[in-house]
Amino acid sequence: MPASALLIGASIASLNLCTDEYLLLLARRDEIASVSFLSQDPEESPLWRIARRHPANRGSIEDVLTLRPDIVLTMSGGGRATRLLAQRLRIRPVEIRSAATLEDVASNLRTVAAALGEPKRAQPWLDRLAQIQRASPATTKDAMWLSGGGATLAAGSVGTQWLRLAGLEQRALPGGRASLETLLVRPPAVLVWSQYRSAQVSSGMRWLDHPIVRAAKSRRLTTDGRPWTCMGPLMIGEIERLRGAAR
Repeated sequence: MPASALLIGASIASLNLCTDEYLLLLARRDEIASVSFLSQDPEESPLWRIARRHPANRGSIEDVLTLRPDIVLTMSGGGRATRLLAQRLRIRPVEIRSAATLEDVASNLRTVAAALGEPKRAQPWLDRLAQIQRASPATTKDAMWLSGGGATLAAGSVGTQWLRLAGLEQRALPGGRASLETLLVRPPAVLVWSQYRSAQVSSGMRWLDHPIVRAAKSRRLTTDGRPWTCMGPLMIGEIERLRGAAR
């Protein structure tokens, strides 16, 4: 019997918004012991309705001990103390990577599916990811992803890799931030406008309302900013949508 089969029916607690995403997409309802409170916030996760079916935690293993999970799901670098405490309590710690490449996303899908005891559960998502990579546009448009305060995507980041699959080439910007001067003098062909917390009153949102930003001579595409936080499998649907809009 393969080792993964021993985990079928295991209950898993996730302690992080990004690990929540993988668990909520791959697990059955009765396999989820807990998810982080952030995934239950409509401003943070497109999966909030599903997440609210489960007990919430605040990212600490102590929060889930009474639920007696078999496995605790964390991000790599989440803390040696969490791993040691989990092991001492005979809870299996499973770490996934903070996505730095598209392959990390695929690897994380495989890791969580294996932890659930059914590696094949990852396959539909792996197939979709492979498909959008195969169908990646041959040419790209000069683009700039933009969020509150002028925040954008760092050169070479997984965000730029996702954007390229939509046929959009993120322009390299000093400090990973757009300036009003750039938008005035040399605006990109396409502005990908993140809607993350767009209703929030903040200095970042006020920056987006600046007349120069609003008047930038770029084609504007809006994007749901929430999947961009983790850059995980929820990006697949968003990139499919952006690809169609960018044509």
